[in-house]
Amino acid sequence: MTTSTAPGLRPGVRPATVDLDENGRLLVPGTRTPVPEARVADHLARHLRVPQRATDIYVYVHGWQTGAAAADRAAGALLARATDLHRADPAAYPGLARGFRPWCVVVRWPSSSLPSLAGYRRIRERAHAMSAPGRGQAGYVLGHLLGYLNADRGHPADPAVLANRNGQYLHLVGHSFGGRFLCEAVQHAAQRPAGPRVLSWSRPGDPARPFTVDSALVFQMAAPRDAFDRLFPRLFNVPGRAGAPLRGPLVLTHSRWDRATGFWHLRAEGRPGIGHSGVGVAPVHQFSTLLRPTDAPYPREVLDHPIVNVDASGVYHGGLATRLAPAGAHSDFQHPESAHLLLSLASHSR
Repeated sequence: MTTSTAPGLRPGVRPATVDLDENGRLLVPGTRTPVPEARVADHLARHLRVPQRATDIYVYVHGWQTGAAAADRAAGALLARATDLHRADPAAYPGLARGFRPWCVVVRWPSSSLPSLAGYRRIRERAHAMSAPGRGQAGYVLGHLLGYLNADRGHPADPAVLANRNGQYLHLVGHSFGGRFLCEAVQHAAQRPAGPRVLSWSRPGDPARPFTVDSALVFQMAAPRDAFDRLFPRLFNVPGRAGAPLRGPLVLTHSRWDRATGFWHLRAEGRPGIGHSGVGVAPVHQFSTLLRPTDAPYPREVLDHPIVNVDASGVYHGGLATRLAPAGAHSDFQHPESAHLLLSLASHSR
């Protein structure tokens, strides 16, 4: 775990990196030594420092075929693009009128394999094992990370943290299999009620769980289309059962040019994945829309739903060579339109 500036991030934005092994265990920085489970919370508290001037905290988890340096660059490029977009037209994001100063934690895990069906299956099984109850610790570690960030978020009453009465905001961003990890983490965080309520979306929160994640954005999720019925049953509030502390929307992009969650997922699972076709059945309301250009606002009513499917096929295609590559447009989300979506979620969270 480090606090060095990742390539692509603006000077002054000091990200942290959290490394996990193939079992989802937190690693001592610069080693392959796992942190003992009983010391995870203390370790995070000692090695992570959230800048007081940050307005928005982002937890970024990468996906398939992404090395550590590439994960840092991806998170850095996305947030740098968002910062530039806000600076160029701050009036387009009225909720951010008092500033947008993001800080990021990049969660890195061993996701590389051969670009083949066997390789895809290998990483799919690893991603599952890293978070599976009784087997992996990724959900446990990330749940502790969210709990720590909640405890360390700026309090609304502290003017030194933010010139905004609502304090700091927490957002999750995942790509591919990283979306699975984040969903597992939010479910685990449901067991850790603490901290200020900071969200202004329409859905009521659970008074027993005032801590909330302000938004979650997953690019090209590598999971079955019924994952929110089968894999993440505690993610949402349903009649008779309280869900995890995700009060903001879960927004998921998909593109028909994504071969990783189309071609490979179809052969590995017998059906395409969310990143190719969007969410199928789910226990909560869904809304579908298109990825919008930077000059087209997202009204609150477009994003204020438990699940929002965003068809990005018109932007995430990468040209013919990319479409025919093993993963297709699976990683083709580094566009101004993506930053616009991320900024719109941050703006509406105020």
